[in-house]
Amino acid sequence: MLRGKNIILGITGSIAAYKSAMLTRLLVKEGANVKIVMTPLAKEFITPLTLATLAKNPILVDFFDPTNGNWNSHVNLGLWADAYVIAPATANTLGKMANGIADNLLMTTYFSAKCPVFVAPAMDLDMFQHPATQKNISTLLSYGNHIIDAGTGELASGLEGKGRMAEPEDIVSYLNSYFSETASLTGKKVLITAGPTYEKIDPVRFIGNYSSGKMGFALAQTCAERGAKVTLIAGPVSLTISHPNIERIDVESAEEMYQAASTHFANNDIAILCAAVADFTPETKADQKLKRGKDDLVLNLKPTRDIAASLGTVKRDNQLLVGFALETNNEEENALSKLKRKNFDMIVLNSLRTPQAGFQYNTNQITIIDKNGDKTEYSLKDKKEVANDIVNVIEQKL
Repeated sequence: MLRGKNIILGITGSIAAYKSAMLTRLLVKEGANVKIVMTPLAKEFITPLTLATLAKNPILVDFFDPTNGNWNSHVNLGLWADAYVIAPATANTLGKMANGIADNLLMTTYFSAKCPVFVAPAMDLDMFQHPATQKNISTLLSYGNHIIDAGTGELASGLEGKGRMAEPEDIVSYLNSYFSETASLTGKKVLITAGPTYEKIDPVRFIGNYSSGKMGFALAQTCAERGAKVTLIAGPVSLTISHPNIERIDVESAEEMYQAASTHFANNDIAILCAAVADFTPETKADQKLKRGKDDLVLNLKPTRDIAASLGTVKRDNQLLVGFALETNNEEENALSKLKRKNFDMIVLNSLRTPQAGFQYNTNQITIIDKNGDKTEYSLKDKKEVANDIVNVIEQKL
């Protein structure tokens, strides 16, 4: 599964850095393209010459090459990679990753990475067990990083306990398993709508909602990482996304989103309607900014076109249609009604009454209901993890 993959190996200042030579050799043997980024202290434990010979690529340590001034672009590295493996990862590096400290090339590359990140901690047992380290690991997991757990055994201090970096063979096995699972949507095409719509009142005012688009963008990233070709129709949001499998179409109004979704739906195997589309739009839109008057302003609204119902009407048997329901009361009853009316195969329900869930938050708490009435409830999670849960159910339906 690693053949042809572009992998960055980050090496930090730990005695376990000696294992990085074998890890590099195994990754290259698997057919991966390997570039190595080292911290300055890591050079005290293993030489760049050894690693460069094994990786068949120059080793990167500093932001620029002092001999010729060439810039080592952490941004380009982040875009190049299919995976970023930091092994060994010291307690110091874990703390920097968790708290946004970018003081070397390894760290700036981490913060620029668009790919999944795998972290193999290595330290003495007391450092590993320290509450600060455990908190940092929990934080990194909440960010969507993958922790390759430390092993138990004799440590450099001579003590016995947990803190040994995972063996190179185990790290390669972990990566193979990940890419085997995450390629599960290869050959599938997925249409995703995300974010709000803005319905213009005049050139400076609109009717909208608080949707940030985070859930839809997380779904797009997850589907793309699992091998799907994704068409992401995004309302007006401030989010960015970068993946070769994602085609982004930006729209503003419900009508524009309707047109884009209707145009692309037939060519997709799966449609996930995550956008918070306005149900109403002004009957007339003023060409100039409306001024304050003595009398009340009456705004007449008309229904927007129903994207979900329209796609549900033309859905083929070999297509899967997934809807979302954000409710404030009678949540399950309203979601079931929407599922049936729109001809969804499944619906993702969340409630504004749940703390830290819904619009703007980085977390969400969902219940998935399918057309057979089967229901699965999930705990509050980061939206990246929620996206994985949703896509896992979609794969089961396929």
